[in-house]
Amino acid sequence: MGLAQSGVDSAAAIARGRVLFAANCVLCHQVTGRGTPGVYPPLAGSDWLAANRRGAVEAVVGGLNREIVVLGRPYHGQMPAQILNDAQVADVLTFVFNSWNNSGGSFSAAEVAEVRSTTQFKTFEALKVAAGYRPLPKAPEGLVVTEVARLPDFATRLASDGQGQKLYVLGQNGAVWRLDLGTHQFRQILWPSNYPALHGAEFQTLGMTLDAQKRLWITFNQRVESRPLVTNEVGIFRTRSLDKQGDPTEPELWFRTSYPFGIGPYNHGISDIKFGPDGNLYVSSGSRTDGGETGNVPNLGRMGEVAITAAVWRFDPKATAPAIEVVARGIRNAYSLGWDGAGHLFTVSNGPDAHAGEEMDRVTPPAPGAEPEHHGFPYQFGNTPAGKKWYPYTPDAPAGVTFVMPVLNQGPAGLLDGQPTTTFSPHSSPAGLVWLGDGWPAAYRGGFLMGRFGNLITTGSGEDSGFDLLHIVPEHHADGSWTARTTTVLAPLGRPIDIHLVGRGRAFVLEYTRPTDFKGGQGWLPGRILELKAAPGAH
Repeated sequence: MGLAQSGVDSAAAIARGRVLFAANCVLCHQVTGRGTPGVYPPLAGSDWLAANRRGAVEAVVGGLNREIVVLGRPYHGQMPAQILNDAQVADVLTFVFNSWNNSGGSFSAAEVAEVRSTTQFKTFEALKVAAGYRPLPKAPEGLVVTEVARLPDFATRLASDGQGQKLYVLGQNGAVWRLDLGTHQFRQILWPSNYPALHGAEFQTLGMTLDAQKRLWITFNQRVESRPLVTNEVGIFRTRSLDKQGDPTEPELWFRTSYPFGIGPYNHGISDIKFGPDGNLYVSSGSRTDGGETGNVPNLGRMGEVAITAAVWRFDPKATAPAIEVVARGIRNAYSLGWDGAGHLFTVSNGPDAHAGEEMDRVTPPAPGAEPEHHGFPYQFGNTPAGKKWYPYTPDAPAGVTFVMPVLNQGPAGLLDGQPTTTFSPHSSPAGLVWLGDGWPAAYRGGFLMGRFGNLITTGSGEDSGFDLLHIVPEHHADGSWTARTTTVLAPLGRPIDIHLVGRGRAFVLEYTRPTDFKGGQGWLPGRILELKAAPGAH
């Protein structure tokens, strides 16, 4: 092992650290400390460790989610915070730094505590609270909920062939895992380094679907520090082959475009990607502003929205030179698309920082040659009275444009102050959306199941919103409007970000993280996958 010579205290710490390393670190970094090339960085002879003593502590106590270069090779994977107290972290790092020809030295619990105080968790006790998986909420009559698997990384989407044998899980930075639904074991099939067209730079992945040829389609967003304007490179990868176990591999770039990167934190980029009943591919493109502001940073593009943002796109999946067709405008940030049993397209969208409600919108793609309908953003939020402006900078609506109003939620769940609203309480962040058909109990059949990620800011009341699954039954009226009856199915949940149907009466719910509220101020660690299904005999 090449252990450095040290005193009795260091030798004892090294011995304790060896045991902790075997229990917590070997799976990724291997017993030899060599890691997995291109996936998990080596610890043996690590130049990064030698130059980043404090960074090593930060990685263990707070996690690591940025690119690092070790022995000349970049690594993009995520390392979650380890559930070790200050003394244990000191021991395991003392072991690592005195093994495999590393630089030597020892760590103290006081040093670890000081570094931990600068991370999102602050203390080991706070980390333990954040790390705990919450008890499952009680399922309503006719349904059963169980835990399926705990995630190795923060995940954004689920996909499968619908047959119930395996589930694909998309990480937020391009990684994809195959989850065997029989053994509940994960196998990673794609890494960030498998997207060569992105040149190894950091990127974000928020959408994934699987087609009949078992090809994964994955959306990406990448900030490029170009000049004179920083750009958001967005596009779609499609896998082109299967590995020996029949899983998709070799993602190749199918489509790419760009626009000026967003104002401040509001660059939502492209997210959901789904095949519609017409066989076409639909993609959600979020806004680059909060509410139409121009901003005050010249290199971020002071022009509000552009023609392809705050919109829904459509593609011909057979195209060799795919081109965007905009089928809806004025939808701020639709994280999910979904079709009802009659083939009507709906989106669910997060609203602005102003306390306007979140929206469910019925999207009607235009006839050939016609202009797409406009759903209001940034001129109109929800059912705001005509002429009301949520911000001083809210732009005037274009002359002659009629806005399509969102679905009016009649409750009893998801309301704003208990009153019908379009459509859900502010900041609740509607996320996954699926239609429940045959195989589900009568009380749920013929409605949408929707997850709400939960708020990241609060209204004046300070109360949380979201962190739940809602059942939504839309109804179309003779005047063209839509209303919905909405009830709560499961609450509270750890930021449910996606829902995926497999077979009859079976849905998988992707929890992004573990805490089930925002006001608790707990740090984030990767969540889990739950299964919601019809109870035996409940069909």
